[in-house]
Amino acid sequence: MKWVEARIIFESSDTGIASDLISEIFYDFGLQGVIVESPETETGIDWAEHDITMPTKNAVIGYFPKNDQLPERCRMIEHQLAILRQAINMTYQVVYHDIDEQDWAESWKQYFFTEKITETIVINHSWLEYTPKPNEIILEIDPGMAFGTGTHPTTRMCIALIEKYIQSGDTFLDIGTGSGILMIAAAKLGAATMTGIDNDEVAVSVALQNLLKNNIRPNTFDVKTGDLVSNVSSRFSLVTANILSEIIVHLLDDIPLVLQKNGIFICSGIIESKRALVEKKLLAQGFEIIEVRIKDEWVAIAAKLK
Repeated sequence: MKWVEARIIFESSDTGIASDLISEIFYDFGLQGVIVESPETETGIDWAEHDITMPTKNAVIGYFPKNDQLPERCRMIEHQLAILRQAINMTYQVVYHDIDEQDWAESWKQYFFTEKITETIVINHSWLEYTPKPNEIILEIDPGMAFGTGTHPTTRMCIALIEKYIQSGDTFLDIGTGSGILMIAAAKLGAATMTGIDNDEVAVSVALQNLLKNNIRPNTFDVKTGDLVSNVSSRFSLVTANILSEIIVHLLDDIPLVLQKNGIFICSGIIESKRALVEKKLLAQGFEIIEVRIKDEWVAIAAKLK
C-alpha cells in the first residue's frame, strides 16, 4: 500500500501544548498514534548504544493511506492548522511525502527507543537489544504503520494504573486497543483473559501480531473490529480506554454494561481542560474516582463502579 507522510513543522512559545493540539488534529482522523519530533526529546535508556540523529526542529508526523480520501484530509488538516495558528500564536509548515509501507517499516526505527515506563515495566522493540534486569517485565512492541509506541504520557499513565489496580485472574477489556500494548501489559501483570476492540482492521492485525510476539497464549485473548463496546456482551473486572475525552464521555453511557460491580475503569487521553467534563460524567454514571494522574497536561483517571 502507498502512504503519504504529513509532516507539520512548527514553532511556538509553548511547544508542548502546540505538539499535543497538532496531534489531536491527526487523532480526529482516527490515527492511533503519531510521531512527535523535538530537539529536546528524551531518548530512552539505551540511546547512546545506537546511531541516532536527533531532530533539529519541532514536528508532528502522521501517515495516511494514499486513496481517494487523501485530498480532503489534507484540506481539513490545513484548515484546522490555520485555526490553531490564530489560537496559540504558532507558525508552521506542512510537508507531504509519498512513502511505501516497506520503506516506512525501516525508517520508523529511528523514532523508537527502549523505555522504562514504571519501576518494573520496560517497553522494547524487536530490533533493539536489551537485557532485562531482575524482576523487570518486558513489553515488546512493533507499532506498525501509524500506531503508537506506548511511550506517550497517556499510555504510560494507563500502564502504571493497570499495574497498580489489576488483580491476578482479572478479565480485561481494552477499548481502542491500537498496538495492543495495554492488553500485553495486563497479560503480563496477571490477567486471565484479555479482549481488545478497535474500529480499524489494521490496528486489530497489529495488536494480534504484538500479542503473539510477546508469547501471550492465543486461548487467553480476543482482538476484534468494532465500534466502542457495541459488540461486547460480557462484563469485565478491569476496562481501559485511552482515547479522546469526548469519546470517553460518550462511551461512559455503556461502560457500566461491560464492567463488573466494583470493577475498575481506567481512562486516559484526556487533556486537563476536559478533566472536569469526564469526572462529572463518571460520577453521574455511578463511579467513585479513586485516582487521578497528570503528566504534561494529560490526565488519566481510575474509577470504581459502585
